[in-house]
Amino acid sequence: MSYKEAAAKILKAVGGDANVEHLEHCSTRLRFSLIDNGKVNVKELESIPEVIGVKQNVQCQVIIGNAVIEIYDEVKKLISDKGVNNNGKKEKRKIGDIALEFIISVFQPLIPAIAGGGILKSLLMLLNMLGILSNATSTYKILNFVGDAPLYFLPLLVAITTANKMKVNPLVAVSAVAALLTPNLGKMIGEGALLFNIPVQNINYAYQVFPAILSVLLYSQLEKFFNKISPKVIRSFFVPMMSLLITVPVTLLFLGPIGYNFGQGFASVILFVFAKFGWIAVAILAAFLPFMVVTGMHKAMIPYVITSLGQSGKELIYNAASLAHNISEAGACFAVSIRTKDKGLKSTSISAGISALFGITEPALYGITIQHKRVLYGVMIGAFAGGSYLGIKAVEAYVAVGPGLASLSMFISETLPKNLFHAIIGLVISFVVSFIAVTFLWKEEVHGEEKKADNREDNKEEKLVAPLEGKLIPLSEVSDDVFSNKLMGDGFAVIPSKGELYAPIDGTIEMVFETKHSLAMKSKDGTEILFHIGLETVNLKGRYFDPKVTVGTSVKQGDLLMNFDLDNIVKEGFNPVTVVIITNRPDAKMEHEDSRTISKKDRVLTINQMGANV
Repeated sequence: MSYKEAAAKILKAVGGDANVEHLEHCSTRLRFSLIDNGKVNVKELESIPEVIGVKQNVQCQVIIGNAVIEIYDEVKKLISDKGVNNNGKKEKRKIGDIALEFIISVFQPLIPAIAGGGILKSLLMLLNMLGILSNATSTYKILNFVGDAPLYFLPLLVAITTANKMKVNPLVAVSAVAALLTPNLGKMIGEGALLFNIPVQNINYAYQVFPAILSVLLYSQLEKFFNKISPKVIRSFFVPMMSLLITVPVTLLFLGPIGYNFGQGFASVILFVFAKFGWIAVAILAAFLPFMVVTGMHKAMIPYVITSLGQSGKELIYNAASLAHNISEAGACFAVSIRTKDKGLKSTSISAGISALFGITEPALYGITIQHKRVLYGVMIGAFAGGSYLGIKAVEAYVAVGPGLASLSMFISETLPKNLFHAIIGLVISFVVSFIAVTFLWKEEVHGEEKKADNREDNKEEKLVAPLEGKLIPLSEVSDDVFSNKLMGDGFAVIPSKGELYAPIDGTIEMVFETKHSLAMKSKDGTEILFHIGLETVNLKGRYFDPKVTVGTSVKQGDLLMNFDLDNIVKEGFNPVTVVIITNRPDAKMEHEDSRTISKKDRVLTINQMGANV
């Protein structure tokens, strides 16, 4: 499916354009703030090939993976401001949910700029330590200024994200906050200044977050007020002029000091917790991060991380805990890849483990950890062990980015020469302990035939015959990560030798895709089966496909479902491999046949459903 088509289907499934109040993305997820969460069709979202999973709490999180930016760009093009003015129908939410969603919306988009600049600074320090580029050279100093810019001008970045969240003019918002950073104004305040005969507190607003947020919140209300009362003929200059005239003085006199003192206190509380509880705080946080990441609640830590980096240039708790957790996920996945006999799970665990090594844990979490409680226990044990060491050694991080092998330079310190060394030791401990724990804890799921012998009444067995003629191959050999990693479910694939698709079992047609290259059915026992003919064949827009069934059609095993022009599909340059996915039996045992040439009467898959899944 093209990014544009996937975006349209995702937007439709979350309730449409008019239901979207705000949208942003992180490294793997689209994050929707919706007017009515009840309009979300989770089943429809999960049926989209590009969607790995869906989570709903304060936001509707659609987990995409590596293509999140491309799909975000396409969704953004489809969104208007219909939802913004629909306040009368807006779903009532708790204050805590609103506050958390606001925090995520403001701070999440800051991460790429802060991470990019921070990693640049840490790499410069590494070059200096290795004697490649001296910190006394002008080249080093200029590049260091470049790396420092995102944090120094953090108030301006926050002004943009807050303005976007509040749906007000971002340029005027930035102008209001930029006034606080004006060098001459800063010098005047430093020497002692009065505004309306009121002393202005001497505050350096560079690196600050909360004064900018409060300033833009005030501006957003003023903009709405003056837009209502201003004549249209003068609105273009009158509204920003009056908004700036009030916002900047009020910020200098009241909001700025309040935000500054709040930020100082916020960072102090976190440091107090670390001083009071020491390493155990890091260890416990690391052990519970799997639950936080799955629900998206780890994003609530972003304000602390950014504030701590802005205030002191370092962070002591979250990044260390995150490093322990990320690497523990990797260790657990590699242990599963060695212990499991399931070829599909083995392939998934290897790719998810590599991703986790580089700081992206969603594939490991959703593909392996939360589906196998013994793996979850191993991850928690490894994260606790690694987090304990990192906490005891008080390992400091200097960049807000997902810790992993590629970003280890975030722990390089000019004042603490062994900081990076201790980070690496913590990484090794996390990986090894998690690997060993999962190796011993892992227990292969009982095969269907063995379980059936013990408990025949509680099991149901479905036998699927080949829906096509050709060569049977495992999903792991399909050159599409969504299918080969079994993100949509287990199944098999066929390289067809004939352009005919048949029903592999008795059931009912549930879906015929509009471009005809895909359809779905449900068996009499409720097993949902998705057929996808060819890779990227959605781009053919229905050419060469001739469905013989419609939604609601009852079919018998062996009935013709579709004709397709195999020769022309190949001639157009498309891979004709046809994928058959079981989308709703994650806990059932699939017994796969070996790769071979098959006809439409050959059995290719047996599904053993345990009692709870029937």
